[in-house]
Amino acid sequence: MVFSSLLFVFAFLVPQLIIYHLVDKKQQNKVLLIFSLIFYAWGGPRYVILLLADTFFSWFFALRIQHTRNKARKKLYLIGECICVLGLLFIFKYTVFFATNLHALFGIPKTIPNIVLPIGISFYTFQLLSYVIDVYRGQVKAQPLYWKLLLYSSLFHQCIAGPIVRYETVAKDIDHRRVSSTDLYYGVRRFCVGLAKKAVLANGCASAADALLPAGVDALKGVSTVGLWLGMIFYTLQIYLDFSAYSDMAIGMGRMIGFHYLENFNYPYMASSVQDFWRRWHISLSSFFRDYVYIPLGGSRCETWKIVRNMAVVWFLTGMWHGASWNYILWGLYYLGFLLLERFVFKMEWKPVWKHLYTLFIICIGWTIFRFENLGELVTVLLGMVHIGNASFLGLDASTVFTSNIFFMIFAMIACTDIGKLLRKIGYVLGQRNTICLHLFAVTEMITPLFLLILAVLALIGNSYNPFLYFQF
Repeated sequence: MVFSSLLFVFAFLVPQLIIYHLVDKKQQNKVLLIFSLIFYAWGGPRYVILLLADTFFSWFFALRIQHTRNKARKKLYLIGECICVLGLLFIFKYTVFFATNLHALFGIPKTIPNIVLPIGISFYTFQLLSYVIDVYRGQVKAQPLYWKLLLYSSLFHQCIAGPIVRYETVAKDIDHRRVSSTDLYYGVRRFCVGLAKKAVLANGCASAADALLPAGVDALKGVSTVGLWLGMIFYTLQIYLDFSAYSDMAIGMGRMIGFHYLENFNYPYMASSVQDFWRRWHISLSSFFRDYVYIPLGGSRCETWKIVRNMAVVWFLTGMWHGASWNYILWGLYYLGFLLLERFVFKMEWKPVWKHLYTLFIICIGWTIFRFENLGELVTVLLGMVHIGNASFLGLDASTVFTSNIFFMIFAMIACTDIGKLLRKIGYVLGQRNTICLHLFAVTEMITPLFLLILAVLALIGNSYNPFLYFQF
């Protein structure tokens, strides 16, 4: 069950919100926990056991860490946590990858195991790991009740695509949260924005990208150079609109019931450097690796070679986290290279427009590496983008898709910027100065969520395509 489905919106979310707000406040957490476990069980009931086990390990080790004063034992409990939760993540996410590569090199094992990736395992593993580390550091107190820690790890809002919510962010909200009318409105509005972004824009971009980037080396060789570039531009738009849409919906659903999740995207395609891009893209993941890997390794306060080592570890892990395939590792190392260049070589004393174009070019090539798990397809596309090995420079495929989607593409590009946010701010400022403008602003604010919801529902009814499966979380 995904957020951008009519089943989720009307058969799951709406009943959950109605029941949640009807029951006594003391029972609201239990209602939320039950619905969260139902959400996980929908994708495979047996994988709920994995979630329960991971949470139990984290609950147990955190309590042991808090209740002992012996530093050696504290560290031992922390190591035990890492072995348990990261070990389970490795088994379910990376066993097939390593077995496949070992088989290709040495012929062992003879049969490759078929392991299905449980929903959200990467997200709740990192959340639980950050929780135990923060208890170890003395930054948060261990949660004494197992079921409340399970509520934290299983919150269905952010299990599919984040953000990675740290325990300290929601610790107070778990026991002491209130929902004002402003919270409810903001939550509904944010959810509807995300749903429309996903159902209308992201899915539309995905359809255009798939039309220009077919599966198979031979099929890709038949696509023109302009067609490959246009396909990757649509994919670049799709992946941001898709991923940020799920974060919007998660933040909105949390706000409807009093949880305040942190922002996960800050208009990353407006970045002026690769480093700036990663300050804006998937902020919760970047901050996780910064606080729990990069800084503990020494961060930037060490010798140059150690800085390079620390960055290499972070970006190798970043690539591995996104998926068990070589292209994701290459994607992480690709960004490592440009971050090192910006840090030690480039002075970046360029005009803003050139810095922005350079960043967008690097991002687009990066998403090309990210999209193609088949390395043969990846090489074919990269060569084709410089007009090597493909049919033509400009073909009918590119011109047809471009002319059919030009206005849609422009609108999708605008949606990747903060223009909408600025217009809303201008409307608010004008409303403070003029009564008519205030009434227009109020009416617009009232009808926007409903309009976006209707738009999204119509798009979902008319489009059964679901491209979200490219994420291997």
